[in-house]
Amino acid sequence: MIMPLYDDNSQRNRTPFVNYTLIAINIFVFAMFQNFGENERFVYTFSAVPAEIISGKDIQSSPTVLGKTRSGEEIIRPGLEPTPFTVYITLITSMFMHGGVGHILGNMLFLWIFGDNVEDRLGHLQYLLFYIIVGILASLAHVATCVLLKSDLLTPSLGASGAISGVMGAYLLFFPNNSVTVLIFRFVTTVPAIVAVGLWFAMQLFSSFMELGAGEGGGVAYGAHIGGFIAGLPLAFFIDKTLGEGKQNASWTQNL
Repeated sequence: MIMPLYDDNSQRNRTPFVNYTLIAINIFVFAMFQNFGENERFVYTFSAVPAEIISGKDIQSSPTVLGKTRSGEEIIRPGLEPTPFTVYITLITSMFMHGGVGHILGNMLFLWIFGDNVEDRLGHLQYLLFYIIVGILASLAHVATCVLLKSDLLTPSLGASGAISGVMGAYLLFFPNNSVTVLIFRFVTTVPAIVAVGLWFAMQLFSSFMELGAGEGGGVAYGAHIGGFIAGLPLAFFIDKTLGEGKQNASWTQNL
């Protein structure tokens, strides 16, 4: 287990108000629209459903009994609700939704730590563009993973993890030697970003292989995590070199 706590922001030159706004939107949606995870109808309306993304068609379904608990209570998955517009927009709306308090707290911590420096490097609008695009690519990677692994294509996916994974890829690209204070198991230590982010990515790979070997999913879209991280590297490089405002602060080649 590795949990980042904070990083070195001494080289940051601008206030990351886009990153702050993204965090605020995520919290607002979770609290006001999802009712802190209790509004299942909202979740099953605006989450990204792989079968819908593949077909381009809105799918509605009845509640499904998935099994029973040890106490004998039925485990019921709610039915898919109609999407009021094109299903492809759920690739974006799902990025601002979360499955529970722990889910959103963990994601927002990672975004708070790693997003500000990436925004400082790319520029405000460029960072927003990067975040949205890499989030969409991460969701598409999840859809592709579901198809390849023959997973249930009607299971909705939601969360900012894919986009944040892309942000971490960009952070590794631009700031590999930046100091990051992390909690590793029960120890707090400071390591270079290449170690902190590298260990995190290794854990995503290991966890995905474990789930693959077990033949079942654990509710975590590792395909989105891995796909977002990998997509974030070339996308961040491209935006930085073509649109970025932070080239005067650091050279990509100097950070290798």
